Amino acid sequence: MSHYGAGDSAERPWGRWKVLEVFPRSVLKRIEVNPGCRLSLQLHHHRAEHWVVTRGVAEVCVGPDQYALAVGESANIPAGVAHRLINPGPGVLVVAELQVGELLSEEDIVRLSDDFGRTEG
Repeated sequence: MSHYGAGDSAERPWGRWKVLEVFPRSVLKRIEVNPGCRLSLQLHHHRAEHWVVTRGVAEVCVGPDQYALAVGESANIPAGVAHRLINPGPGVLVVAELQVGELLSEEDIVRLSDDFGRTEG
């Protein structure tokens, strides 16, 4: 079940996201990360994600691994695995994110560490 609608968007301290398309068990988002910013270290219980870099160079953390991705390269993030997206570059990083799962919503985010004080507990 998706709680997203096509065209949904949100500004975040690190940049912004926008829903491009909603399918029965998946959602396609455009994520823009401002220079020098990073998303929270987080995990999801009900969805997996697939990231494809479309502009810039991303640093990604998936579980214990950290590596760089250039335009056209991708990362798979299984449900339940801690992950983070980082923009080390001077320009805006753009990533296409495909979420796949039974429950697709912003409520399925467990923040483990966050630069903006948004962790639980």
